[in-house]
This record gives sequence, structure tokens and C-alpha cells, in this order.
Amino acid sequence: MLQIEHLTKVYDNGTVAVDDVSFDVPDGQFLAVIGLSGSGKSTLLRCINRLIEPTEGRILWDGVDIVTAAQDDLRRTRRRIGMVFQQFNLVNRSRVLTNVLSGRLGYTNPALSLFNRFDPADVDRAMARMDRVGLLGKENSRADELSGGQQQRVGIARALMQDPEMILADEPVASLDPVLAHSIMRILESINRDDRVSVLCALHHLDLVHRYADRAVALSDGKVVFDGEPSLIDDARFKAIYGEEAERVG
Repeated sequence: MLQIEHLTKVYDNGTVAVDDVSFDVPDGQFLAVIGLSGSGKSTLLRCINRLIEPTEGRILWDGVDIVTAAQDDLRRTRRRIGMVFQQFNLVNRSRVLTNVLSGRLGYTNPALSLFNRFDPADVDRAMARMDRVGLLGKENSRADELSGGQQQRVGIARALMQDPEMILADEPVASLDPVLAHSIMRILESINRDDRVSVLCALHHLDLVHRYADRAVALSDGKVVFDGEPSLIDDARFKAIYGEEAERVG
């Protein structure tokens, strides 16, 4: 179980991005973190694996506090947490296969990767992950030759190379059209359902939240303003999350 306890992040300029946030995530849950841009969603997700250092609070995973973990312990923890980014974070000039294999660096000698030398078992594993996300045949293409949807599939395959127990997906479909967005969300849904991997997914659109998430935690100005089943987001709660001027679409 993941436990967030009184988590706060204040940036150097005084901006309070996450403000005393607390909630638990049971193993195997698909949790959507929702809210407007600037509400604190990305900061929250990046605090969980300490890509951003929290200012206060605790992040407990299976009873271990990630916030105070030593570097060796943090490295071992990060192996178990896959990260999927809005802008893909690929090495554009490198092959798809190399990008996917980079997800295995926490388990291998980094020096070998400088010479594109990888364990044959890891190459086989990478091919299997690419097959799962529909990228077989693209392994030798450069990452920047792919469409946005394909690049995000590379990002997911890279995360799967860690054999993760949890995936943090930071606005994974924000730059994709609706059809491609659903194809990416279905992959994350499959990983959650079939592999029992916990998924924490930052999202804007409520239709995706209703379709894929077991639960939603909504942030506004860094504070939790809703925590529950997406079906419980009525008009009053919608306004609390998205503002009085917001209107539902559809």
C-alpha cells in the first residue's frame, strides 16, 4: 500500500504546489489524480518517486518512508516504480529498442549501456514489452520517427522493463487526440487489471476518469477537494474541482 501523509511541496519562489495532502492507495488500484493545470497533480506524482523533493510529510510504501530513504534504498524503490511522462522523455535520436532497454538501467551496469551492450535476456524482455504495446517491427526506428501515440507506447514499454509494482503516469494522453488517448489508456488499464500493477494517473478529462479509474483524488490549489469514486463527482463537486465558470462537456 502507498500512504501519503501530510505531503507539502513549497517551491523556492514561495509557490505552494502541494498543500498538506493525505490519502492511501491500496495495491492494484487505478487512481486518477485530477484537477486544473497548476493544481499540483504533476508535483504530487513526482514527489512520490522523489523526482521532486517534498518539503514536508511522509510517503510510505509498504511501510518504508520514501522521503527519508537513503540513496541506495531510494534506488531500489525506484526500480519498482515506472514513470510515464506527458512529453514521452525519449532519446529521440536513439532506436526504439534502445529507449525501451533504458528502463532496465536500474538493474544493469550503466557503463554497458553507453556502448549499447545489453544482456540478451533483456533484449528478449524488451521485444516482449514492445509486442504488448503494439510496437513490434518498430524496434529499429528512431524514436523521433514515430507518431505521438507510438512514442507514448515506447514510454510505457520502457516503464514495463522495470517489472514495476506501481506506474506513475503524468498526463500521459494530454498531447494526444481522443482516439489515441483511449488506446493509451486501454494499455494502462490492461497493465493494472492483468498484472495487478497500481496505476496513479494524472488526467484532465472526466470522461477518461469515469471510463478507466476505480477512484479519483482531485486537487485544487494543491489541496485535496475530492476523494472517492468518479461517479460521485456531481455538479457541486465538479465546480469545486474545476471552478465556478467550468461547464461539463457531454
